[in-house]
Amino acid sequence: MTMADEGKQIMQQQSTLAKEESGLLYRDLNKNGKLDIYEDPRQPVEARVEDLLRQMTLEEKAGSLFIQGSAVGENGSIDEGNFDEIDVPPMFAKRMMIENWMNHFNIWAIPNSQATALWTNNIQRFAEETRLGIPLTIASDPRNHFSNYIFDLQPADFTQFCSALGLAAIGSEEYIREYVEVVKREYLAVGIRMSLHPQIDLATEPRWPRISGTFGEDAYLSARLARAYIQAFQGETLGPDSVACMTKHFPGGGPQNEGLDSHFALHKGQIYPGDNFDYHLIPFEAAFDVNTAAIMPYYGVPMDQTDENVAMSFNRQIITGLARERYQYDGVICTDWGLITDMEMLGSGVVWPARAWGVEHLSEIERVKKVLDAGADQFGGESCSQYVVELVRQGALSKERIDQSVRRLMRMKFQLGLFDNPFCDPDYAAALFDTAEARAAGLAGQSRAMVLLKNDQGVLPLRSDAKIYVRDISESVAAEYAEVVAAPDDADLAIIRLDTPWYPAETPNPIAAQFHHGDLDFKGEAKAAILKLLGTTPTIVVIGMDRPAVIPEISAAAKGLLVEFGASDEAVLNIIFGRARPEGKLPFELPSSMDAVRKQRADVPFDSENPLYPFGFGLAYQPDDSHWRQ
Repeated sequence: MTMADEGKQIMQQQSTLAKEESGLLYRDLNKNGKLDIYEDPRQPVEARVEDLLRQMTLEEKAGSLFIQGSAVGENGSIDEGNFDEIDVPPMFAKRMMIENWMNHFNIWAIPNSQATALWTNNIQRFAEETRLGIPLTIASDPRNHFSNYIFDLQPADFTQFCSALGLAAIGSEEYIREYVEVVKREYLAVGIRMSLHPQIDLATEPRWPRISGTFGEDAYLSARLARAYIQAFQGETLGPDSVACMTKHFPGGGPQNEGLDSHFALHKGQIYPGDNFDYHLIPFEAAFDVNTAAIMPYYGVPMDQTDENVAMSFNRQIITGLARERYQYDGVICTDWGLITDMEMLGSGVVWPARAWGVEHLSEIERVKKVLDAGADQFGGESCSQYVVELVRQGALSKERIDQSVRRLMRMKFQLGLFDNPFCDPDYAAALFDTAEARAAGLAGQSRAMVLLKNDQGVLPLRSDAKIYVRDISESVAAEYAEVVAAPDDADLAIIRLDTPWYPAETPNPIAAQFHHGDLDFKGEAKAAILKLLGTTPTIVVIGMDRPAVIPEISAAAKGLLVEFGASDEAVLNIIFGRARPEGKLPFELPSSMDAVRKQRADVPFDSENPLYPFGFGLAYQPDDSHWRQ
């Protein structure tokens, strides 16, 4: 036996002994007369939680209060030598489990479903060998949206639907449940047991870069969809077949001043010129009503709404006063990522400061204390558990306060059945993903969410005998629908795809420069080139919207105008040629000018003066007297 094998055997023996002492393990003779050791799932969850708490060391409890990202190896390996080079320093769950006693991780870019399932099993087996064998809670940002807007992570074989805005454009609770059924099945197949979504901020400031992850600007539509979304993921109660939802970003991150995102120091705080703070709480009230397992506050500072202008997770009036006391919420509250420590951007020489807005003057350990004093349970995107240990040993934090948060986190693990079976089946995952049925479901959703804004003289749907010129559309795909010509002058109609404009912020931070900040209108040569084509050839314009675009001249000149919220060329052309029908309604207004955008109040919905297209607008190929909000 090698030294490594001996060490592994010792760890397993220590793990078994600790569990037996805690009362979590029981011994029985099996049918072959051999001694079985097992954890008794018949014990009430609360009793199991208390048994575990009594046996956890301070270091183990502290580690539970942190969740950090982790890389996933191409072959499912958890060892660092098996990872290819990537653009950012990879995090490794195994290392953080050893060094920081952590047992919560969110997985970032992953190679494919089967490798992820293998990785899950490998890392859960490693967790079994730790002193108490506490299983990992594995979380993920959205992975099932076609367009890779900010924070939507797309492994090649996960089913690709429209974005959250597209779900809102469809506006159907029944469809939300159908969508979640597919996504949840894929999550469970690879061991993802917590969704870092839904994102139910309200898109009342149209310049905010994170609108694509929301259900739009209407609080009541967002609340209705959030309720169906959370219930579909979690069920009536959390159980072994549930995916827990971490709903974000409490109490609503939409009204960012000038739309400048609070991931970065360029932000100007969240503002409420319409005195409309409570409107942004309406979707969260629905989430609380259906017992969302966790919530995540945003980075923003609610300017002049509380007794101190500090970011949400540092703000006791927001976390304790609002969530814990007003709404009686006793689930997990986890900060957004990176509030405590600065991060050096790989190869850039640029430091991305911690999002400790309003408390920048505090040291890292003081920031940790302020978050816990505010009433939050867990630190997202951090692994500095040593600060919690130090605070308790100094007497600055009580063990009872730490137990309060650890209890919530361990309770969720027991409810999800992770202590009973944290594993998944890689063979099942291999058979489940990337099937013809799944691809068809995603494609249908992409098409269904599209919004028809203009159909001059009923030009749409097109006939297959039309000669078409395409721009930013695959010619080989388009050739499956009609004859494709090389020049617009030779075409009966042109079809072009555009995206909502954005203009990089002036910042040395390379990630900030990739966020879709800035004005929403086309400018200069880009605008002139589009209008020249529209003036030459009858044109169908398809515009992808992660934010509301300002397009009055384009709308006026286009023969047909469609909005997509994450759609392949095939999904777009299915709509244009009548193989599918657009059913979407705008989940936000389209402003008529940038002047109107600048004048509207950041916290108030439907506040754009004389919008080009109002909230809820959408044409159909056939007359439809029903209204989507009724």
